[in-house]
Amino acid sequence: MSPAADPFLSEALALLGPRGLTADAELMEPWLTDWRGRYTGAAHALASPADAQELAALVRLCARHGVPIVPQGGNSGMSGGATPDASGVALIVSLRRMNAIRRLDPQGRTVVCEAGVILQDLHEAAEAHGLRFPLTLGGKGSATVGGLISTNAGGTQVLRHGSMRAQVLGIEAVLADGTIYSALTPLKKDNRGWDLKQLFIGSEGTLGLVTAATLRLVPAAPARMVVWAGLSSIQQARALLLHCEAQAGQALEGFEVLPQSCLDAVLAYLPDARAPLEGKHPWHALIELVGDDPQATGEAMLASALEAGLLEDAVVAASETQADAFWNLRESISPAERAKGPAMQHDIAVPVERMADFLEAAVPAMESRWPGTRAFGFGHLGDGNVHFHVQAPAGVDRAAWEAGDGKAISQAVDDLVTAWNGTISAEHGIGQLKVDELERLGDPVALALLRKVKGALDPDGLLNPGKLLARRAPTA
Repeated sequence: MSPAADPFLSEALALLGPRGLTADAELMEPWLTDWRGRYTGAAHALASPADAQELAALVRLCARHGVPIVPQGGNSGMSGGATPDASGVALIVSLRRMNAIRRLDPQGRTVVCEAGVILQDLHEAAEAHGLRFPLTLGGKGSATVGGLISTNAGGTQVLRHGSMRAQVLGIEAVLADGTIYSALTPLKKDNRGWDLKQLFIGSEGTLGLVTAATLRLVPAAPARMVVWAGLSSIQQARALLLHCEAQAGQALEGFEVLPQSCLDAVLAYLPDARAPLEGKHPWHALIELVGDDPQATGEAMLASALEAGLLEDAVVAASETQADAFWNLRESISPAERAKGPAMQHDIAVPVERMADFLEAAVPAMESRWPGTRAFGFGHLGDGNVHFHVQAPAGVDRAAWEAGDGKAISQAVDDLVTAWNGTISAEHGIGQLKVDELERLGDPVALALLRKVKGALDPDGLLNPGKLLARRAPTA
């Protein structure tokens, strides 16, 4: 529909200009499907406001016309949280134009950046001042600050530095009524009631649209040591993790695990990649130490680990190039596995001390119940968070398998995780992928509290409807 025939589009175009609004189907098409290709929706239009004030005016306009808003950052989410439904009534609000780093304070070790800043650009800005932003993940070239906050993203450095929630010192957000909540000033102590910024972290755009944040920075690591270790079992990986924590302390920044099958998939996917070790091992660990002299700490740690029988083989990266190559193997697991065919992916966590036991129980349970599938877990063992995938048998129709066995598999995995006192979403968010499962398995009291907060801040339900919380028919 042209803006002239649509009062809302006409007003939105007058507000944002042609650069800030389009209803062109071809231009919108790339932003209507999620990264995994699981959800495709439709949209009334795509808006790209230039700043928080423009966004606030747009939100007021949407409220007046009853137009739902689906906020979108880098569109690299894993749970369909930034994809509109098929009705075509929602407005996609892209925050990619709001990509300014407003202020970087080297002495205070803070940075104020807008929601559209790409994670890799933030890394480079901090590095230029001898600092670093202590959160990274495979999608750093497309993930945005707003998206990372909205999903409370994790990544490979949570072991030492915590998830995105731990990095956020202040928030600016546009609320459902078009007002701007601004609390960007970082304060060590502030007892003026609730820490309101925490409401927006992990809320997936359902309570407000994050437009900027104050983030903490840490000193650049003087040096790092990256190790690739071959292991006999996930239990040996757990024992090695405990050993590394005891030997290296705060120098231990990353500890990732993956089975041999994942490494094989990556080596097939990346034509120039090489296996770090000569032989094959059932499990592998990627370990990173940072500090003034991580080499000395790491060598003593590895020597004692070998003596204690905590690993089968290991190699230390001989250069930064080789260290980056090791990490590239880890960060390529998701696209490599996606290239192999359909799978049900689960972003789960159980108590850290139980994750090895969980994997030993869950893998055979899924594979025996659904013959022909391949189950495996990889990721952040030190956080108790792994990505647990169940790959479909060869030759299946993707849509039919996902709707049938795939759905049943995910419910079984979620049931198992819940029985182990875990969570069905550790770092990717609920989005629309897990809405029904959260409704089915979530604590009723917690869900009721979430709905009360949603109802208070977004009474008309226009902010990212259908995400995080299941839609409910209005009561009489």
